[in-house]
Amino acid sequence: MRGTHRILTTIVALLALQLGSLVAPAYACGCGAMIPTRDQRIGVDREESAVHWDGRTETVVMRFRVHGNASRAAWIMPVPQRADVTLGEPELFDALDRLAAPEQRDRTYFWPRTGDWPFDSGYGDGSAAGAPPPGASGVGVVGRERLGPFDVARLTATDPKALGGWLRAHGFDLPERLTDALQPYVERRWEYVAVRLAPEEENTVLQGELTPLRITFNSTELVYPMRLSRLARSSQSLGLSVLSEHRMEPRSAIGGDAPEVTFAGRIERPDGAVARLAGDRSVHLTVLEQEFPHPERIDDDHHLRTVADTPYRRVEYTDRLLTVAGGIPVWLLTVGGGLLLAALGTLLAVRVARRRPALRPGVRSTA
Repeated sequence: MRGTHRILTTIVALLALQLGSLVAPAYACGCGAMIPTRDQRIGVDREESAVHWDGRTETVVMRFRVHGNASRAAWIMPVPQRADVTLGEPELFDALDRLAAPEQRDRTYFWPRTGDWPFDSGYGDGSAAGAPPPGASGVGVVGRERLGPFDVARLTATDPKALGGWLRAHGFDLPERLTDALQPYVERRWEYVAVRLAPEEENTVLQGELTPLRITFNSTELVYPMRLSRLARSSQSLGLSVLSEHRMEPRSAIGGDAPEVTFAGRIERPDGAVARLAGDRSVHLTVLEQEFPHPERIDDDHHLRTVADTPYRRVEYTDRLLTVAGGIPVWLLTVGGGLLLAALGTLLAVRVARRRPALRPGVRSTA
């Protein structure tokens, strides 16, 4: 039952990605389209995607944190070649976060700030395949597996309307605008991974962080499907970790803000979940973030290219008050020392003035 529950939690996450009925601003599932029933909703709080590409084979691993009330829905992902679908490892994303974590540095400041004395008390730190069932012509079922409570189909289609008809005939409520969005993939003869949630228990609702899904297919270029994200009605964000022989970056912004590289560097000895994805040989990790304020402007998939292996790591600073001798603020010593010197100078001037003899009236100084 535990394995079945993990499969259930995995696939439902992928249902929450493309439809305009998202509950909250979502992280873009550029690689798929959510198809829930009409009276249910799923919101995506966070999506993390990791991609490994060795020049021939591409593997996409996705993990989602969701909320909502959906218990019956489906998910579809266009892929350039035939795909294998398995469960991924949650530990992968924690390992990638550690590898790409920003460098931590201290930065000192001289004058006290809020939280430092005398503005506060104390010193602060700063801040199995089967025959196609009836329902639509022009659709081929090249693979079909039952994974616990889910029906996973790998499909071909020569007509997006035929694909939509097949999905509707099998309980998928496919919106017409998604049918139109699939047209470019049909023209390029891509295939599709369709997953239908068929829970063993009625009214199963899943929330929170879900087990990752791992999809592998052949590809002679590194491509991350994004076109279906244009159907979203709220702003989208994409977080993508790329493992490859060299540093990889998108060829264009495809209608969003300019992609930002937050980490780039070579991982000499991958281990654990990273090694099980990318192998135990040296590999280059590139971490990208991108915002799509107007998802309707997305006009293509992300095609990534090799660029110079220039390393980059963000730096996060912790501001600290400059101190010496076990925590004495330097500003206090400086100001206090200046005041002390001024006081000493004044005292010395007074004493010199007192020692100078006073002149009697009518007597001139011979000095």
